[in-house]
Amino acid sequence: MRQTGIWGLALALAVAGGASAHAAAYPERAVHLIVPFAAGGPADVYARYLGQNLSQALKQAFVVDDRPGAGSIIGTDTVAKAAPDGYTLLVMSNTHTTNESLITKKPFMLMRDFVPVAPINSSDLVMVVHPSVPATDLKAFIALAKSKPGGLNYASSGPGTPYHLAGELFKAMSGTDITHVPYKTSSGARNDVIAGQVQMMFDAITTMAPNVRAGQVRALGTTGRTRTAILPDVPTIAEAGVPGYEATIWIGVMAPAGTPAAVVETLNAAIGAVVDRPDVRKAWADQGAVPMKMTPPAFDTFLRADIAKWAEVVKVSGAKVD
Repeated sequence: MRQTGIWGLALALAVAGGASAHAAAYPERAVHLIVPFAAGGPADVYARYLGQNLSQALKQAFVVDDRPGAGSIIGTDTVAKAAPDGYTLLVMSNTHTTNESLITKKPFMLMRDFVPVAPINSSDLVMVVHPSVPATDLKAFIALAKSKPGGLNYASSGPGTPYHLAGELFKAMSGTDITHVPYKTSSGARNDVIAGQVQMMFDAITTMAPNVRAGQVRALGTTGRTRTAILPDVPTIAEAGVPGYEATIWIGVMAPAGTPAAVVETLNAAIGAVVDRPDVRKAWADQGAVPMKMTPPAFDTFLRADIAKWAEVVKVSGAKVD
């Protein structure tokens, strides 16, 4: 009996040692970062930045693969169906937490079919209008919108995206009726607002701030709790005329459900090391992005709270998939 116990212990130690060695070896080949949004948007931009740094840290290529479509559903479903081995990861955003209540008929459920790995960063949005719009501040814009119910349009990168929900929340809280014009990509929406094809848009400050500075669009408000250092002369929407208004965009990484915990921990530590670097924090601060760092369990809690938050916004605003 004693000898059998010794052999059993030896076998258990051998198995544990083998598993540790395998985890220590990860990654042994290229890792694919699936971005379910179009090139040029915040998720794509920061996925590429993260991928470069992870490639250097973990000595394997981290390849960014943009697969936009259907409000992030297409690319996300690709990852949900991938092998849970850590070699196919999802770069996601609060589009995903919003879609849990906005789009109920999906081929996946976020917290069932994925495991949280780590957040990356967050940033405010900025509400902009084309210079031809006869409103130089938020109160004037609200008055204009109320005088022309349904007569003004706002662009977004598609149903369920932070840009869409920011617009629906604004409509609900300001008492305005503005028509949603969904695009397939944020760049398409952005370009048409700059061209004057659509009057207004909520966009990530990290991508739209240069256009504001160039005078291509007029900023009426930012969506954070306090003014941003990137556009310090632009008031928050809350202070400019819609008290209590707040909306942000954040980006994170998830993996298919069943991915080994050791792999998740390796990725979490590597991503955390990137966002902790002073040069990264400064570069992102200059763009208006705030680094985020959480353990996988903390990120899980964050995601569930965000799903609940946006479910309430969807309910209050009456937002629907167009």
